[in-house]
Amino acid sequence: MSYEVYKVKEFATRNVPFKLLYITHSEYDRGWHSTKHTHHFTELFYIVKGKGSFLLSNHEIPVKENDLVIINPNVEHTEKSNLYDSLEYIALGIEGLTFAHVKENSSQMGLYTYQGDRENILFYLHSLLNEVQQGNEEYEVICQNIIEILMVKLRRGKMLEIQKTEPKNINKAAAFIMYYINQNYREPITLDTLAEIGHINKYYLAHTFKKDMGISPIEYLNQVRIREAKILLDTTDYHIGNIAEFTGFSSQSFFTQAFKRATNQTPSAYRRQRKETLVVK
Repeated sequence: MSYEVYKVKEFATRNVPFKLLYITHSEYDRGWHSTKHTHHFTELFYIVKGKGSFLLSNHEIPVKENDLVIINPNVEHTEKSNLYDSLEYIALGIEGLTFAHVKENSSQMGLYTYQGDRENILFYLHSLLNEVQQGNEEYEVICQNIIEILMVKLRRGKMLEIQKTEPKNINKAAAFIMYYINQNYREPITLDTLAEIGHINKYYLAHTFKKDMGISPIEYLNQVRIREAKILLDTTDYHIGNIAEFTGFSSQSFFTQAFKRATNQTPSAYRRQRKETLVVK
């Protein structure tokens, strides 16, 4: 697994309708998946290599190399590779816009995919990555201009329109860390880890994340892990210790404590109750 994620510095020299929060370049092994989540901004995923799918609340959409996937704000989703292929993609988090079908009375889309313009799109995405990686003078100006060019190209002949949304003005560090946690919750993560990855003071991170999200980064991490643990408890017969390991908890006892604190039940009691409920139905 390889994972590179870059947040973009705040940029306020022009009044632009949307802003780039982060760009990532990720490659995951076969059978990997993130956990279902939502966010207030739009995400664009370009599948560089491999096959996988995106899961929404009620259906699954397969994706393959050269697909561009658009996830509108507040749409619950998760991405995953399949059992036979790894999945490599470049993802952008963009605040302040949403996409709609021109022929559907501008109704908001949840997820949209199409193929085409591979060389063009990859050129701009790799240019973005290079600018953020290098961090040269006024790189954020170049990044913003590249994003605006990409938006124009997406409108051309695709029967799409781009609409402005009311920005929540979430701190870019909070958006960046939230995204990182959703993708990497299985890994050993501490506040120090998140601060180092985000190149930010850990006390400032803790303050700004709680201000924007209502909870601390570690509380959010535990929520994500417990949400995934519930799925495994519901759908598998894995031992509790294995589920603790799969979801990133350092030990079974810590997992049990965190799970009980969040649900007022131990993992075993939760699984037993869920099975009894299914039998009654």
